[in-house]
Amino acid sequence: MNKVLLLGIVAAFLGACASERVVLLPSGDGAPGAVVIRDKTGEIRLDQPYAAARRTLDSHRVYQSSPQEVAERYGQALAVQPPRPSAYVLYFETGGDLLTAESQGALKVIRKEIAERPASEVLVIGHTDRVGSMDGNDRLSLKRAELIRGVLIESGVDAGKLEAIGRGERDPLVPTADEVDEPRNRRVEINVR
Repeated sequence: MNKVLLLGIVAAFLGACASERVVLLPSGDGAPGAVVIRDKTGEIRLDQPYAAARRTLDSHRVYQSSPQEVAERYGQALAVQPPRPSAYVLYFETGGDLLTAESQGALKVIRKEIAERPASEVLVIGHTDRVGSMDGNDRLSLKRAELIRGVLIESGVDAGKLEAIGRGERDPLVPTADEVDEPRNRRVEINVR
């Protein structure tokens, strides 16, 4: 999901002098990222962790920032940011709403994270494989999502934090032909933010 955190801080100074500084931070999962900064004078591409650009009204300066500079300059702003969203995937046995044994164990971790986030929002998205009718899979995916939502509510998660939706066979994790049994497509995705 969220692969890159871009930190842009604009500081306005007294008088006509204004500057903008952009620092590309490394993503939490190590995935590469990039940002392009455009204005009337052209564009600058930042594509390495801690690559930075400082723009004023009449000049650009590209430089390599560091974790220390980011901590010193932006530490207070970063400290008050909410935690990055987390995503979990639970898998189901074929044709129903019974979680696999491994996925049953993962529920404990998910409940703990939701409880530890001060103002969490949780989206539970049900999916199916391509076996069965479109309407049947729509119903089954929603049933799976609502089942997990119910389990989370029973474990103490506030119902107001949870939303459940079904996507049927529309968003397969592994694309297959119709009527192909693919275990990785029988899933519920849980996005905690």
